[in-house]
Amino acid sequence: MTVVRLEHVTRDFGKNSPNGPHTGVFDINLTINNGEFFVILGPSGSGKSTMLRIIAGLEKVDSGHIFLDEYEITDFPPKDRDMAMVFQNYALYPFMTVYDNIAFPLKIQKISKQEIDERVREVAKLLDIEGILNMKPGQISGGQRQRVALGRAIIRRPAVFLMDEPLSNLDAKLRGTMRVELKKLHEQLGITTIYVTHDQIEAMTLADRVGVINRGNLIQVGGPMDVYDSPANTFIAGFVGDPPINFIDGTIVTEGRDKILRINEFKLDIGQEFPDNVAEVTVGIRPEDIGEGDEGFVAELEAIQPLGRRRLEYYIVKNTGTRIVRATSLLQERRIGEEVKLIPLNNRLLIFDKSSGKLLWNGKKISVAEA
Repeated sequence: MTVVRLEHVTRDFGKNSPNGPHTGVFDINLTINNGEFFVILGPSGSGKSTMLRIIAGLEKVDSGHIFLDEYEITDFPPKDRDMAMVFQNYALYPFMTVYDNIAFPLKIQKISKQEIDERVREVAKLLDIEGILNMKPGQISGGQRQRVALGRAIIRRPAVFLMDEPLSNLDAKLRGTMRVELKKLHEQLGITTIYVTHDQIEAMTLADRVGVINRGNLIQVGGPMDVYDSPANTFIAGFVGDPPINFIDGTIVTEGRDKILRINEFKLDIGQEFPDNVAEVTVGIRPEDIGEGDEGFVAELEAIQPLGRRRLEYYIVKNTGTRIVRATSLLQERRIGEEVKLIPLNNRLLIFDKSSGKLLWNGKKISVAEA
């Protein structure tokens, strides 16, 4: 069993830090479960790499506690934490062969040559790099170098894997392939893995759970689809999703006992449970959740981007000037400048407080109001 736990962890570099004021982390409370693939997701400068370095012991904390299972490791040096780290730049020794790079952690431990050879070949077979063991890093591809870096981490048989944007130097096609390989590898090994990335597609593909961080604050933790369907605020809603979510201004009015959301001519009955003190809201609608209907809000088609069997349509909402994107597989003819009545499909939308940005309503619960 390997559980990583952070309790009220803070590392503050100060406003005058050369790395920027938001690269620290503030009052982080988090439990990463045994065997979990946990992804720390956030933009550049959000503090995600700092958080990983704190767990690794490469960065000291100003306050708080770090636990590995029931043991506190806050003051342990990196070598005593039983963790293996895979870096963005692979950090391979260029003068060593692939075999020697993978074997290096075991040689430091003075393990017998026979056991080293057995374990290197076992790892090489697992990663499908048996044919390059006698080559040097400069003679192999980026994807192969990444596998070698993984092999060097795996051969240690650590309690925890730490991965700091390990795929960011690969081209798009190879990144896709390596995401699949990483997921398969994790399922085979079952080792608790903490993975840092700014790429929300990686997070959605790899994670058992995602922790979204911004400006040093851990904002939301949950399954990838939980974060996608019920983002805690407009920042997360806008950061997770490709194409990004559409935001439209809306108002809440009372009709009888119910609350009604209005977007121009369009309105939805959101029932009696909506807060009474909210009038101005931000409505979030995913591009793939936009359809057409007689009760929809009017928008003018501005541009079309064909994507094979799917396309993106770019609109300007009438009366507000808001630009929105619709993803659709419907291939009916459209003319630039045409006006279309758009409506959330199956009423899938999100309502956020306009001032705080916090999520107020998950649209799965909303039904279309009668006109």
